[in-house]
Amino acid sequence: MVSRVPTGAGLVVDVAAGTAGVTLALASRSPASRVVGVDLSAPMLGEGRRRVAAAGSAGQVRLVCGRGEQLPLPDAAADALTFTYLLRYVPDPAAALAELARVLKPGAVMASLEFAVPSGPIWWPSWFAYTRFLLPVAGLATGGPPWWRVGRFLGPNISGHYRKYPVDWTVRAWQAAGFTDVGYRRMSLGGGLVMWGTRVG
Repeated sequence: MVSRVPTGAGLVVDVAAGTAGVTLALASRSPASRVVGVDLSAPMLGEGRRRVAAAGSAGQVRLVCGRGEQLPLPDAAADALTFTYLLRYVPDPAAALAELARVLKPGAVMASLEFAVPSGPIWWPSWFAYTRFLLPVAGLATGGPPWWRVGRFLGPNISGHYRKYPVDWTVRAWQAAGFTDVGYRRMSLGGGLVMWGTRVG
């Protein structure tokens, strides 16, 4: 996903930045760029700020609290935008995509990374067993009851999202939000999905 962002981009926005992993990767890819990470979680942003400071990137990276559906940025401000694991957590993915498009300049690139549901007689049953059984048990063993709950949540959340919003729907939603040349690539045996497009001028 990070490789889809042009190295010469001026302002890069990373939505659903969490603890700034992708944000820092974007800053490393384009040292001349300004990178703004946006996330709803203040505790995760706090950890992100510690990571940014440790990386010596405080002069290049700014982390702000905000919602993907209501970004604290003006129209047509960004030269590129990324988001990670966002659309499963918003009530209206189409409206969220329209908001992401709002802050992009014409011709700017947007790219996303999301979990996906594999297909086929081998990978789908394997993924189902992993997300429904192994992941919760591993979470319980390594992190206790909170991570058990995370493990129990993730698989059904991913499946439920794609039942309501299949990949083809998502491509059309990107196009309706004002993107052209929308493409995607499945990763990790179908368990991951990278999507990209260009803001219409």
